[in-house]
Amino acid sequence: MTAEPLEPTKWQLQEAKQRFSEVVRRAHDEGPQVVMRHGRDVAVILDMEEYRRLKRQEPKPDFKEFLLSGPDLSELDLTRDTNTEMREIDFEGIE
Repeated sequence: MTAEPLEPTKWQLQEAKQRFSEVVRRAHDEGPQVVMRHGRDVAVILDMEEYRRLKRQEPKPDFKEFLLSGPDLSELDLTRDTNTEMREIDFEGIE
């Protein structure tokens, strides 16, 4: 399979049915082929190698699952050392 084109080729459903062998060949040689019905994308024809590559990928957790999977921070000491003198910051001229 060669490099995937920037824009996949789009086929109207009727044309894709009539030229299915070509659609499959182009999916193998050029990359995904999009099938449209009534002007809307409804399906994608993929090369088997690309399909298998996509199936091997782990599903990505949603953002909440990502945050909950992090380390337990309940034991982290976030108290400020009061023995250290605070530094002065000049905010003049900052917008």
